[in-house]
Amino acid sequence: MQDFDPVAHFGLFLNRNFLDAETCANLLVEVNSSPTTQAPVYIEGTEGTIHENIRKTTSLHPSDETISEMWNRVFQQKQLLEDHFGESLADCERPQFLRYKEGDFFVRHQDGNTKQLDFDHLRVRRISIVVFLNNYFSGGALKFSDSTTSFDLPGETGLLVAFRADVFHEVAPVTSGERFTMITWFR
Repeated sequence: MQDFDPVAHFGLFLNRNFLDAETCANLLVEVNSSPTTQAPVYIEGTEGTIHENIRKTTSLHPSDETISEMWNRVFQQKQLLEDHFGESLADCERPQFLRYKEGDFFVRHQDGNTKQLDFDHLRVRRISIVVFLNNYFSGGALKFSDSTTSFDLPGETGLLVAFRADVFHEVAPVTSGERFTMITWFR
């Protein structure tokens, strides 16, 4: 009998140490002093983009130079992602930075789904990227689920996780500390 492999089951691409500890530490210093906004969530048929019963987290807005540097680093993964997912990818969206404080979460959702016709940016997303910038928090696991199983991926500083944008996932509530991530999507 073979052991169940949740990474393979959900088709995850993992690149441990995508960012080294020093780079992550420097990013944390910058994003902690950056302007912030409430993170949006797009729900077809609703007004506004802030729905704290669905997603409660903070968007952090570092310098354009930092965003460009991180975009370049992620884009360098394009060929590896194409090989892993067997898809030709065009480009990736501008990276976003998020802080989940104690009690923050994001319910089960998909990042891309052709049924969400109101939002063009969701229709074209093919591969989701999450990069953990720290691991000194409790809770806050990146949870994957389908009709047969679920899998909790804990944070690991510098870890890049990629998955198909139509895979259901969520961020479990943070129970202590703060969870920092960078996210983007390949189209």
